[in-house]
Amino acid sequence: MMDNKLFKHFCDKVVTLDKSIRFIGIADGHGRLLATAEKKGLIPLLNMQETEQYAITAATRQYTRVRWQELLGKIFYTCSHYDKLLRVTIPITDEHNHLRYVIIFTFDVDTENFHEITMKKIIPLIRRNRKKLLESPN
Repeated sequence: MMDNKLFKHFCDKVVTLDKSIRFIGIADGHGRLLATAEKKGLIPLLNMQETEQYAITAATRQYTRVRWQELLGKIFYTCSHYDKLLRVTIPITDEHNHLRYVIIFTFDVDTENFHEITMKKIIPLIRRNRKKLLESPN
């Protein structure tokens, strides 16, 4: 059984890193959502079932991207710019380059510095917690 408290605590921490972060979720390598958090007062654009379906799709896409890391280098994140939000996905792989988790988060659509927030706030937090995340069975 996975450690839901660890994943929930991580999500709660990420959502407080910047006021432009709307939502965060962690899914396992198969796209099964393990925990989520959202900005206080947020009116979600997707319901929980749609969010779960999106997580499965995101994990599938990340799985296909991870296999190219040997040739292209490590994926830091991918981003989709929608009319209503920016969605960023970060793969977490184990030492054998197998996809273990997918972190999905969204920004307000008018966030101009999402790259800086991702690279200087979110990815460092992931790196500090990577070992704990990878040690957690799912």
